[in-house]
Amino acid sequence: MGKVKKPGKKDVKDEILGVTPSGTVITEKVAEEMAEEFERDGLDPSKVERRYVGRPSLGPKGLSPRVSFRVSPDLHKAAWKRADKEGRSLSDLAREAFTKYMDS
Repeated sequence: MGKVKKPGKKDVKDEILGVTPSGTVITEKVAEEMAEEFERDGLDPSKVERRYVGRPSLGPKGLSPRVSFRVSPDLHKAAWKRADKEGRSLSDLAREAFTKYMDS
């Protein structure tokens, strides 16, 4: 009967810490190399890509004001149920209903 190989101790430097959006696997070793490069070369602002967070604007010039209002628990539950059924967000459903009401 053959012997079962026990996995050896993993080197901490080989442990995967994460993956970048471009697919680069980040290990402790890679993180150290990146930190050394940053400390050595600094940050070139012209190479930094701005990332926008959140939903894209719905209006011109980046404007889309927020509207907030309260509803009954039953209406809230029914709205979520309908949004889920249609594969839409609650906000999208509310925008459509509000637009139809204002256009009538």
